[in-house]
Amino acid sequence: MYMCLCVLPVPSQNKQPDPIRSSLSLSLHIYIYACVFICSVSQNRLSESVQKKKSMSSLAEDNTCGVCSGNLTSQAIFTAVCSHSFHFACVFGNTTNPLRVCPLCQTKWNHLPFPTPISNAPDNIFNVPFPNRPYRFPLFPPPWSTEDSPSSFEPEPLQFSDDDPLLEASSSSTTVVGLQKVTIKAIPERPAISASESVSLFTVLIKLKAPPLSSEARSTQRAPIDLVTVLDVSGSMYGKKLSLLKRAVHFVIDNLGPSDRLSIVSFSSQARRILRLTRMTDTGRGDAKLAVDSLSADGDTNIVEGLKKGSQVLGERRYKNPVTSIIFLSDGNDTCNGGGGWYFRTTLNSRQGPPEYLNLLPPSIYPGNSGPQDIETIPVHSFGFGSDHDPITMHAISDASGGTFSFIESYEMVQDAFASCIGGLLSVVTQGLRLTLRSASNGVEIKLIPSGRYASEITDQGSQGVISIGDLYADEEKEFLINLSVPALPNSEETERKTSLLDIVCSYRDVVSKETVEIESELVEIRRLKTVLPSDLTVNLEVDRQRNRLHAAESITEAQKMAETGDLFGARTLLAKGRTDILGSASAQAGDVFGAWLGDDMMETERRMGSAQLYQQEGRAFALSGMNSHRTQRATTKGKLVAGAGPAENFSFGGVAAPQSAAYDPYSTPNMVNMVFKSQQLNIRDDDTNTKN
Repeated sequence: MYMCLCVLPVPSQNKQPDPIRSSLSLSLHIYIYACVFICSVSQNRLSESVQKKKSMSSLAEDNTCGVCSGNLTSQAIFTAVCSHSFHFACVFGNTTNPLRVCPLCQTKWNHLPFPTPISNAPDNIFNVPFPNRPYRFPLFPPPWSTEDSPSSFEPEPLQFSDDDPLLEASSSSTTVVGLQKVTIKAIPERPAISASESVSLFTVLIKLKAPPLSSEARSTQRAPIDLVTVLDVSGSMYGKKLSLLKRAVHFVIDNLGPSDRLSIVSFSSQARRILRLTRMTDTGRGDAKLAVDSLSADGDTNIVEGLKKGSQVLGERRYKNPVTSIIFLSDGNDTCNGGGGWYFRTTLNSRQGPPEYLNLLPPSIYPGNSGPQDIETIPVHSFGFGSDHDPITMHAISDASGGTFSFIESYEMVQDAFASCIGGLLSVVTQGLRLTLRSASNGVEIKLIPSGRYASEITDQGSQGVISIGDLYADEEKEFLINLSVPALPNSEETERKTSLLDIVCSYRDVVSKETVEIESELVEIRRLKTVLPSDLTVNLEVDRQRNRLHAAESITEAQKMAETGDLFGARTLLAKGRTDILGSASAQAGDVFGAWLGDDMMETERRMGSAQLYQQEGRAFALSGMNSHRTQRATTKGKLVAGAGPAENFSFGGVAAPQSAAYDPYSTPNMVNMVFKSQQLNIRDDDTNTKN
């Protein structure tokens, strides 16, 4: 850190005290001490970006100035980020052009606490004027003020229509071959029902699986992305949290391709775009990393302005990549829009859902009654950082926009959590996927489609239904239960007949061929028997396991509502009963690991509702992240478990060794797993390098 040491004169004991002189002396002492404190704090905020220079720190023990080689005693001393020390006067003797590069190791000093010239300097806080004081110390430099920032030399434009053009498609005349098709499978809950029986609720399971994406094809057979990171740099992010966040964003930058575009928005009391929507070429990556490294933490937390700015970047772009997303990270509550900090520190039983200030957000990320109903929605993938973030608001934004909500309990997990998210975003293979269901026989009606987060609609008096799913990641699976009513057959004396239940059509856009693909599934039929055997009454285990998923999601949702009213005992009781039901189900009894995984997830949710304090700190965020994951059938980071990663070494559930199912993650895709592994390997290499240094 920078350190300014000043030798102050000691007043003579033989003279009578002069009130004016004493006042000036006291003010001077306070001013100097304040300068020393500001210098120290200013550099502490930025020192993490130069840890690679630790190997030079041993030279700092030399008691001589690195400029004049004089002894570092009885004078003000400046210690730079590279740990070399100098006479303050040797560095800042020329106030208009101070040293900016270490003369010993050539480290560039990006942030200097040197006095900047001002005219008409204001009086100090004690209203005692200091003669000949032409300089002031900048107390809170904005995060975009560093020289290395690409945005530092130009004001933020009124409109963000300065995005980079898209990468031009290859001029090769080679015919573009699309990806493999999405696979569809329909499974009735039972193989047969009695011909004379009328079933009011008969379930058909529809399974979808996206085509794979090989490692060789990831750069050419996936949809390029326009990604905006909206990053909290308020005062609470100071220190290690900001350092780890910078490292995580660097990882994101390194894994984006030249067809992808990235913009970076930072927010504290205000929001600012520090990187325009830029293609991630080698030059673009360099600009992006400089922008990230320019961030410093101070000020309040203005979530609304941060997300509005991120939405503005995407809304005003000239060009559009096929995939669009926002990654939003915050460690606190909105303190700038009426009730943020106070609202979320009130008692449990006064909570009534998300705050009203969410209505200030644009409909593109928080769809509501305002704005056009057909406006394009931008998925916001929210990451709650630590125990003081605002999970209710972050979950509400993600749920409304079609994104995911992750709870990062340990700061060191942020890079792996980001890796899991972009592992999915960088593997989108189908877009706008839609399932159309039609009754295939008279009297067969679609009664209910519990589709979770995905919009569904039943029309024509139950003869048709639609599920809008949207984008699918490579190898991603989605499963939906369709509840039908099946009538009895008029002539039930025949030995065996069949009833056609559903026609299923899946349509989507292939991101490689850019063509619309339409797939018609095989007709879903069921046998109608005069006499039903006991084996025909057995529920299919795959249908049963999906019922368990819905049961878990409903139990966690209801328990979370009860916890918000202060009924933590009732919430825990509900979760315990739901867990018992799931573990007693046919699929779980048959050894299905999915049922065991759901039970363990509910047990951990129950544990984190053990007390009001525990629920406030981690239980609420853990429950909401689990709800989001089950409703979207998409992996999220929860607590200490990173989506796509096995349990960490020595990981435990509340002090109890992690169960076998902890290594099981039904919603993660191979690309998410691979990206997390890549992040973990990078962390290991960096840790080994730091240890050697």
